[in-house]
Amino acid sequence: MSLQIRRVVTGHTKNGRAKVEIDEIATNVISNRPGASSCVVWSTKGFPVDNDGFNDPTKASFKTTVEGGSVFRIVRYEPGVSPRNHRTDSIDYAVVMSGAIEMELDDGVVAKLKAGDVLVQRGTIHNWVNRGPEVCVVAFVLISAKPVTADGKPLTAVG
Repeated sequence: MSLQIRRVVTGHTKNGRAKVEIDEIATNVISNRPGASSCVVWSTKGFPVDNDGFNDPTKASFKTTVEGGSVFRIVRYEPGVSPRNHRTDSIDYAVVMSGAIEMELDDGVVAKLKAGDVLVQRGTIHNWVNRGPEVCVVAFVLISAKPVTADGKPLTAVG
């Protein structure tokens, strides 16, 4: 079964009344590695966010993060998903929606997360591993951040 996410996005009429702009199953599902699929639900550029007008940002292609912005992404991890060690220039809020997953850091520390658990990822090198028997779905909000520094040197995004 593939990733199927219903997204509902609101906006305003020209008279300022609330309305639903989008109510659909997301069509921008991609897979960048075996065992993982994802879709961007929404993204923004700049702070504070501009809620005027309406333009669906998910029609563009995406890197993992948006410089000076945010990305709301849902990821589906199959059991045995291929590894991807990476670091982002963002602060990431993750909510495990279903299943279970392990988050491995570059020093070998593993945090086991299950449905309902949350994680705040602060620019560390990490990998998502599904060693369980069932699919895991995680919702991520990635907000642009300055690169982390160690000993006065920037630790740039990798992977």
